[in-house]
Amino acid sequence: MYAGDEKVPSWFWLQGLFTTIYEEGYYMSHKNGNFSSSLGFILACVGSAVGLGNIWMFPYRLGQFGGAAFLVPYLFFICLFGLTGLSAEFAIGRKAKTGTLGSYELCWAHRGKGAVGRFLGWIPLMGSLGIAIGYSIIIGWVLRSLGGSLTGAILTEDSAAYFAQATGSFGSLPWHLAVVLITVIILVTGSVTQIERANRVMMPVFFVLFTVLAVRVFFLPGASAGYNFLFVPKWERLLDVNTWVMAMGQAFFSLSITGSGMIVYGSYLNKKADIVGSSMRTALFDTVAALLSALAIMPAVFAFGIEPAAGPSLMFITIPKIFGQMPMGQIFAVIFFLSVVFAGITSLINMFEAVIESIQHRFEVPRKLAVLLCGIICFVVGVFLEAEPSVGKWMDFITILVVPFGAVLGAVSVYYVLGYKEIRKELEQGRTKSMPSLFGKIACGIYVPLTIIVFVLGIIYKGIG
Repeated sequence: MYAGDEKVPSWFWLQGLFTTIYEEGYYMSHKNGNFSSSLGFILACVGSAVGLGNIWMFPYRLGQFGGAAFLVPYLFFICLFGLTGLSAEFAIGRKAKTGTLGSYELCWAHRGKGAVGRFLGWIPLMGSLGIAIGYSIIIGWVLRSLGGSLTGAILTEDSAAYFAQATGSFGSLPWHLAVVLITVIILVTGSVTQIERANRVMMPVFFVLFTVLAVRVFFLPGASAGYNFLFVPKWERLLDVNTWVMAMGQAFFSLSITGSGMIVYGSYLNKKADIVGSSMRTALFDTVAALLSALAIMPAVFAFGIEPAAGPSLMFITIPKIFGQMPMGQIFAVIFFLSVVFAGITSLINMFEAVIESIQHRFEVPRKLAVLLCGIICFVVGVFLEAEPSVGKWMDFITILVVPFGAVLGAVSVYYVLGYKEIRKELEQGRTKSMPSLFGKIACGIYVPLTIIVFVLGIIYKGIG
């Protein structure tokens, strides 16, 4: 069959049949299954969104760019991107009933350009794979730090030297391999059901453990300076354009809007779910996680008179020094690094799943083979990037160029190519009320241009997420 001059794949024409069957009271589920509940779906999405950026970047930026004043633009952008960006990715995934490649093909086939969609879909998919490759190395460092917490080595040795041992060429091979194997085992033994089960355990545990840390830190002498750093508003910073740029970048990347990962979770969502409501709840829990991280980390940094920092040095050098001086520090070090491992694995599951589902869909291979292929590619490429300078350059390239460009492609494909009129039908599935007319204007007139601005500013600033 053809749409214009473009040959359209048979699965696209079946889309109309699937819609008809659903409207007649039947339900066609994804071959990988569906989330069993709204809670399971939200926890999985929160697991994807809550990652290292919440832990090692947000606390420092919150204090650096105005404390409570920084929350004004940050919360504005979280609401905007959650409402329009997450909703778009969930909706196109559910509409297409498949992940990245099939969803882009559906959007562009609507204009008779399915081949263009097939090509463009690979860009955000490569972004997901690229992040997974670098992320698995970094989570390997976290897992090694967890091991060092259990033995006490990370607290008794110089933390900078302990970290340096893992960041040379082939310096973290067993830990790196362990992270990839854990992710592969979770995904190879099941699909959506296993993703849901993993996140139902790991995400609540993450929130509980970080709450425990935040409460313990509250009682440290001198912690008040950390709260002043975090929450005393410096309103003059709202006049600084850098505050708005960094708040926008932090919000955008914190929600995992990549034009890929959240699409695949949307494809596992049933028609009864309220996509917009789920998007906003995901944004809410992601923000709570970021604030919990700030409350658990920065007051402790100031309590021990350590200069606040961001990035790997905060997590792998500064924080171990703090636990080394804290009563029962070993226990709290274990709690901290276990929490970060959980946050990292749940994010890695989403990155893997985006790639796995597309391999299944495009090449018609069994799921287990797709999981193994993804794991092998991730580990084999990552082995040669284990040195900190190498993985740093790799992650800069992926997060500054590939991922935000993929997000732009996703926004343009959904809201401009497919069009708001079409995606609105999907957004209204599962809702008791129709979408407000203002939503389309915000999505098309503000959100899509902002994705382009995020991409351009990321290049200019050499990273804003």
